[in-house]
Amino acid sequence: MGKRVALVLAGCGVFDGSEIHEASAALVHLSRGGAEVKIFAPNIEQRDVVNHLKGSPAEEKRNVLVESARLARGNIQDLAELKASEFDAVIFPGGFGVAKNLCSWAVDGKDCTVNEHVTSTLQAFHSAKKPIGLCCISPVLAAKVFPGCEVTVGQDKNVDGRFPDAETASAIAELGCKHICKNVNESHVDKANKIVTTCAFMCKAPLHEIFDGIGTMVQEVLKLA
Repeated sequence: MGKRVALVLAGCGVFDGSEIHEASAALVHLSRGGAEVKIFAPNIEQRDVVNHLKGSPAEEKRNVLVESARLARGNIQDLAELKASEFDAVIFPGGFGVAKNLCSWAVDGKDCTVNEHVTSTLQAFHSAKKPIGLCCISPVLAAKVFPGCEVTVGQDKNVDGRFPDAETASAIAELGCKHICKNVNESHVDKANKIVTTCAFMCKAPLHEIFDGIGTMVQEVLKLA
């Protein structure tokens, strides 16, 4: 019987929601791993809406759950309904929506607050000793909720210009967590906390390398489940 995995989205689109390639990659690797997946998102208003063609703010309002339903092909539930007891693991793709909608990292950095349903979901899986997978910017959720944990967002220096957001690693360290430097095609496993992280689009890399890195994260999550 395949593992039961919850996938939590933050909208649809890199600049104001979930990063579509990351969500798709996670779903492909979960499918290949024989997992049974259910998708969730919080039923809240987005912090902002970005015109992805122009890269500028749009004067409209959108709902995170409604937008996430685009990625889920309509088969999605309110995050408030997620019960950790019904799943073996949970995975959070990245995208600026994580830093805007699931928490306030985009505005407040390490002083951010985390959405109550995101916090309770993470704490429920952690308390049940069930694995948590996070990629791109989403490891900051673990860093905020679980002080002392180990995560990666890639490198802590902008190596060859490939890691423009390397300062995120320093902010994670300031939260009392340990940042582990990893390449884009690798993931890090915090065995004590069962947290698996990979940097994905925190690195400027070819799409197939990002896809492969997410694959290692998914594989490690399924091994721990």
